[in-house]
Amino acid sequence: MASVLFRGIQTHPFLLYRSALFTTKKAVPYCRMECTQVQTATQDNPKSQTKISSTNPNKTLNKLMENYEAIIGIETHVQLSTLTKAFCNCPYNYGSQPNTSICPICMGLPGTLPVLNSKIIEFAVKVGLALNCNLSLNSKFDRKQYFYPDLPKGYQISQFDVPIASGGFIDLDLPVEFGGGHRRFGITRVHMEEDAGKLLHAGEGSYSQVDLNRAGVPLLEIVSEPDMRSGIEAAEYAAELQRLVRYLGVSNGNMQEGSLRCDVNVSVRPIGQSEFGTKRTVTMRKKEGLSDYRYFPEPDLPEVILSQEYVDNIRNSLPELPEKKRRRYEKMGLSMQDVLFLANDLNVAAFFDATIGKDADVKLAANWIMGDIAAYMKNERVSVDEIKLTPEELAELISSIKGGTISGKIGKEILFELMSKGGTVKGLIEEKDLVQIVDPVEVEKMVDKVLSENPKQLQQYRGGKTKLQGFFAGQVMKASKGKANPALLNKILLEKLNDKS
Repeated sequence: MASVLFRGIQTHPFLLYRSALFTTKKAVPYCRMECTQVQTATQDNPKSQTKISSTNPNKTLNKLMENYEAIIGIETHVQLSTLTKAFCNCPYNYGSQPNTSICPICMGLPGTLPVLNSKIIEFAVKVGLALNCNLSLNSKFDRKQYFYPDLPKGYQISQFDVPIASGGFIDLDLPVEFGGGHRRFGITRVHMEEDAGKLLHAGEGSYSQVDLNRAGVPLLEIVSEPDMRSGIEAAEYAAELQRLVRYLGVSNGNMQEGSLRCDVNVSVRPIGQSEFGTKRTVTMRKKEGLSDYRYFPEPDLPEVILSQEYVDNIRNSLPELPEKKRRRYEKMGLSMQDVLFLANDLNVAAFFDATIGKDADVKLAANWIMGDIAAYMKNERVSVDEIKLTPEELAELISSIKGGTISGKIGKEILFELMSKGGTVKGLIEEKDLVQIVDPVEVEKMVDKVLSENPKQLQQYRGGKTKLQGFFAGQVMKASKGKANPALLNKILLEKLNDKS
């Protein structure tokens, strides 16, 4: 979903062409619909308009895009996978009936006091370390004042001037189909806060209802530097954050559930200019500014003080993260396309690692996972954890094919049965009598029989239609029920076909 969301900036660059969407009225931008001509108007003479037709708008747009670059920064809210909310014991389950996971604390009733869920601190430190940030060993919570129907307290508990982590970066690899390459994007800060509730708007728009189930759910806000220059880079940044929090186990990262939400800030500037341009906006709703929030330290919560020992213990417990995993796979000799596919999903990567841990050929294991296994999972709409094939059996299957016990064709048949029904490779080979025929005498008998039954095709082959070799090989494989060793079969078949005595 992240790729679909942000790649729109790349595939529809006109969205960055301000004059195509906005014009001004006494220096105040206002939205308009025309995108094929430039229109100006003044309050002094509203009927007076200057129209400049564009005979080739695409050419003008392309020229504009050659001279300007996009400046993109992203604020990401990650919902943490804690068992209870940030400051009370209420659980949060996505899709629950409205207002069934609430209590006086998350309802903001008078006289209630928050109690910090310590798991939030642990998860925040994990993310901060994974993003190569500097941790604040002494931080605090702050009250962010604003008024909205889904914020029952009238303020949000957040972090203002002393975030728990800041000054980091994230490394990623762009997909090969988009040019590839390595990118590093800066991370400004990571801070902890609680979520607000949710407004449910009536279909006819006459009223709204408030669901406070989400109120008080713990969030991490991750703010990037404005380092991205295209929709592709923005998409891959968001996708990498999603991978990272899933690898860490701090969030499921499901955008469709609101577990990962991105606010994208986009501007343009001439290529080569180091300063950012002046921000121009169209007011669609009134939102508080920094001074309106009236931040001050949260009086009902103590400071967050981390010991170096606590941080080191969490650092040592971190799993292998996506960037390190990609570099390890790259050193194995895998292509970048293989690397990106395998490291994209934590469970797929674990399956691959367990397979090669049983001495399976690295490239063959990657090919099977990316090919037939991935296709099966897609068709059956299952994850790698839901198929019945185990890494041990995939390694055994690869070994059986490589060692000549079974052919690749039979290997595929066995694979699909292992994925759908389970079992063992050796058990299926014995049960179905699938051992490859490697006896030259037996293979030669089958070749002789096929040639004698097809004299016309044999004559055509010897007359120059050498493509018929595939026909004869297919007939022999059919007669052997796919068990003839392909290399041995082709060797004997060629000798027989070219023997004109």
